[in-house]
Amino acid sequence: MSDLTNKGDITPQFEELPDAPPRRRIQLSWSGKIGACTILFWIVIIFIGPLIAPYHEADILDEALFIVPGSDNPYPDTDFQPPSKVVFLGTDYLGRDTLSRILFGARTTIGISLAACFLAYLVGVTLGIAAAVGGNVLDMVLSRINDAFLSMPTIMLGLIVIAAIGSTVPILIILTGFIYATSVFRIARALGQDVMVSDFVEAARVRGEGLWWIITREILPNIVMPLATDFGLRLVWIILFISALSFLGLGVQPPMSDWGSMVKENLSGLIYGAIAPLVPALAIATVTISINMIVDDVSAHAGGKLAKRMI
Repeated sequence: MSDLTNKGDITPQFEELPDAPPRRRIQLSWSGKIGACTILFWIVIIFIGPLIAPYHEADILDEALFIVPGSDNPYPDTDFQPPSKVVFLGTDYLGRDTLSRILFGARTTIGISLAACFLAYLVGVTLGIAAAVGGNVLDMVLSRINDAFLSMPTIMLGLIVIAAIGSTVPILIILTGFIYATSVFRIARALGQDVMVSDFVEAARVRGEGLWWIITREILPNIVMPLATDFGLRLVWIILFISALSFLGLGVQPPMSDWGSMVKENLSGLIYGAIAPLVPALAIATVTISINMIVDDVSAHAGGKLAKRMI
């Protein structure tokens, strides 16, 4: 009886599984917090920017707005006007309000880039995981097709496609998404193959778990952090790619405003000391640098643990 009592008092001890991923809260440093606040600001601008813009993005301002009482010039030029109470950030080469075009352009530039980045990850991760778990034949076919697309320069491929079928917002999203899906495919495939040879995946197979269970319960949870880190970097490249296409005149078409096209259109204003080409360039820089700040914090926080969890 005493033996049973003693056995009943014994609390079984279980060791933590070595493959159990620890749950840790990501704490951003001061640079990461600055980046997060900047990105949050631009996200808010995407939704409310067109509502708070002083003018429409295509409005060419009237000369009467810039007439100075007592001036000898009754018909002042509206192009490349300096910042004033009428136009807080001046005007562009056609006399349009720079601030209004920046607010409208945030929705276009960041919106197209986010949609293209999500499409790239939807295609790249799906095909990458399929190559990692689908066997040698499927892996070889998908990898060779992906290598063929990777061998093409991104800007050159974009120029060829847009010159052939035209430039619209849906075409820009689909084109950019499929161009950058090739890089996402390589990362997802490599991460998936690392997880597939792990002990906990072999244990799941021994238990009789199906392929879909292994993908959703073992592979995806273990690759989500490196993919999230790469998502931020990929978004930066996509923003710069969209801006480069617009700078070349093959991106977003007028009268829609886009930060890249705004830089291109107003380059001549640098001769007159206008800030019209500098403001959109600064907007692109703030978004890309802020994303890099967040990505650096996330990768530094999770990088040490990822190596242990991806064995």
